[in-house]
This record gives sequence, C-alpha cells and structure tokens, in this order.
Amino acid sequence: MKRKVTSLVVFLHHRKFDVALDIGCGRGHLSQFITSDNIGVLYQLDSSSEVLKQIKPSAEVCTYNINCHEYCLPFRPNTLDLVLSSMSLHWINDLPGLLKQILTCLRNDGCLLGVMPAMDTLYELRVSLQLAELERLGGISSHISPFVDSVDMANLLQSAGFNLITLDIDEIVIHYPDIFALMNDLRFMGESNATVHRPLRLNRDVLFAASAIYNEKFSVPREGEENERCIPATYRLLYFIGWKPDPSQSKPLPRGSAQYSLKDLHRIDELIKSHFEK
Repeated sequence: MKRKVTSLVVFLHHRKFDVALDIGCGRGHLSQFITSDNIGVLYQLDSSSEVLKQIKPSAEVCTYNINCHEYCLPFRPNTLDLVLSSMSLHWINDLPGLLKQILTCLRNDGCLLGVMPAMDTLYELRVSLQLAELERLGGISSHISPFVDSVDMANLLQSAGFNLITLDIDEIVIHYPDIFALMNDLRFMGESNATVHRPLRLNRDVLFAASAIYNEKFSVPREGEENERCIPATYRLLYFIGWKPDPSQSKPLPRGSAQYSLKDLHRIDELIKSHFEK
C-alpha cells in the first residue's frame, strides 16, 4: 500500500491543489504523505465509519472525514481541484456514473488521479481455483472479482468527458509460503471476493486441490533458499490521470498542419538537421 500511495503523491509535487477529495480513503494512507505544499484542504470519504475512526490526523494538511457511499458524492459542481483514489474504485458497481459525478464536482482544469487493480491481477490464484473446481466439481464459479482493462478505463474516462488522459501499468509480484497465506492476506486487507453470485463457501477438497495446482504450476525457489519453494501472486496496478477540460489546456494541432509525414520517419536525423539549418 505504501508503494502505491507514494507513486500517486509524487505527481502532486508539480502543482498546488486548494481543495482535494480522497475517495475510498480507508485508513487515510494518502493523507500521511501529503504536505501543505501540495494540498490546502483534504476531504477523506469512505463508506465505513469504523475505518474513518482509525485515521490519524495529518500534521500538514487540514482534513475532514466524510462517511457516505463512494457512488454518491456530497459536493456541489465545480468545487474540487483534485480527486484522488487509491485502490478503491474496483469496488464501485457504476464506475461510469461515478466518473461523471467526479467530472461535475471538479473545477475546470481539475484533475482525477488514481490507481486500481487491473485485469489479470491474481491470475495464478484464479487459474488454480478454476482448474481445481473443474477437476473436483466439473464446473467453475467466480472466486476473483472482475478487474478493469486499461483500454476500457481509457474509454470510460473519455466517455465521462475527461481530457488529456494518461494510463500506466505497474506489476508487483509478492511471494507467499502457500495459497492459505495468500488468501488470509487478501481477507485481512478486505479484498476478498464480493461478487453477487459468488459461492458462499469454498469446498475443502477444492481448496486443497487448488493449493496443489498452484504449487505445481507457479511455485518458484525461495530467494536465498534453493531447497524451499514459495508461490508468486501477481498484482497489476493501473494508474490513471484525467483532467476536466479547460481553454488553457494544450490542444492538438489542426488536421493537415503537420510539416512532415510518418513515412519519412526513417529519415528523422536528416530532417532534424535540415530543420535547424534553415
């Protein structure tokens, strides 16, 4: 979590935002890395009142905690300069609707900056559970929550009305002793499967079969211990930035205004030299 939060906060050093909102703030991880040089006032919003009670007040920034559902923002139009979200938007059922709300609440040239799990996160666990269920039950069910694809996220941001969209994927691999340690870690993080039609329990035979399959297909030697093995869990993180349109923002040049053609790309050194010799 610290690595994900730090990656978001690095961006903030290039600009000052007067009013910011952290959607799905959790225990306030972002607020611990934000300074008064970056943000004037920070609103921290989460649907869990118990989690909000665990937030440590920031020594740098004036913060206000808001207990309400993330899909219904209690802000007037054009009141926010920055909206942040760290690992929470994958729980939103109506993501297109929330993105439109965020755009409405942002002032012109306001920014949405966030990170969320991307498609193929925990693919090793998903494959192991599916193969185990096929072997023991003759069918498969949903055990891993669905994650968004980078192309889909770009389309959602564009459809909502955001401008100057930028996306990036970061891949983190964490090693665990076994599948049971991995699933316990997910449960303690509050990241267990929460799809509507999920099975209410995991069959014991399926679980042990999944553990064996995980070890057989994906296990690797433990670092520094060649005789011991561990299992990798891949987390693919999608970072995204979108801006509310404003006349001051840079715009693409008019169609047909290019001075050079892409077919001359192989002559780029020659073209650059001739350009500066003029």
